[in-house]
Amino acid sequence: MNYKKLNRIAALSVAASILSFPAASFAQPLPSIHNAMFESGMLQVTEAEHERAKQQQTNEDHRKHTGAKVVGGTAAGGAVVGALAGGGKGALIGGAAGAGAGAVANKVRKDKAVKKREQREYPQ
Repeated sequence: MNYKKLNRIAALSVAASILSFPAASFAQPLPSIHNAMFESGMLQVTEAEHERAKQQQTNEDHRKHTGAKVVGGTAAGGAVVGALAGGGKGALIGGAAGAGAGAVANKVRKDKAVKKREQREYPQ
């Protein structure tokens, strides 16, 4: 067996194992009634409160470089899987795909953190 074939088999097994992990959302506890009401829009925060919570979350993320960690980590992971599957060109494609996925994941993470901050700081 040649090395290219081994690399592809290894890359596919890594990708399959990553995709087979259960989603984190299934492992989280059910939200409380207050959280459910907040999520459904029954409880509201003012625009000023939302902007304040958003700015506080942005400041915390900038201090801890959270966005760079998420995007950089997913880009590196994508590049590794891409390199195993398709060599140099696969690494470029995988890195770009990973960075894009990381940017989306970071946006979702930040939005969830802002909602949590609003619930914690402005209970209704």
